[in-house]
Amino acid sequence: MPTVVRRRAPGAPKLSARAVRELGDVLLGAVDQAHAELSVLLTDDRTIHALNLEHRGKDKPTDVLAFPLDEDDVPPGMPRLLGDVVISLDTAARQARGRRRELLPEVRLLLAHGLLHLLGFDHDTPAKKKRMTRETRRLVRAAESQSDARPAGPPRTRRARISRKA
Repeated sequence: MPTVVRRRAPGAPKLSARAVRELGDVLLGAVDQAHAELSVLLTDDRTIHALNLEHRGKDKPTDVLAFPLDEDDVPPGMPRLLGDVVISLDTAARQARGRRRELLPEVRLLLAHGLLHLLGFDHDTPAKKKRMTRETRRLVRAAESQSDARPAGPPRTRRARISRKA
């Protein structure tokens, strides 16, 4: 399976690992990496804070971190291992509320951003930031259109409203 999702986020907002795995698979296809493997960790602010301090020297939580694997030579028949994307569900939920949207669309944006980092994109100069923003938007649109194309679940039925006025 191309995308593997783990959740280590006690007390963090709930989010379906299956939905995130499906997003990851769609995003991999959108960057021509459908046969690559991607690892996603859904975590909390405490854990991502520690990772951010250890790996980037930043003493605060962040929304997403990406840890690419430096894998140039992949044996024939073996999938390319891209690396790990770590997403704080606590921070994602705060950002989603601030943007007035659900948690899953926020995680979709963060996953697209993290995946691009694994593929070598960065935003440390204005030109690179512009390119990464453009690619992130493209990936988000691809994932949105893919989820729109999926068959919906059973239709919801509306309950009849009974008036009790006498």
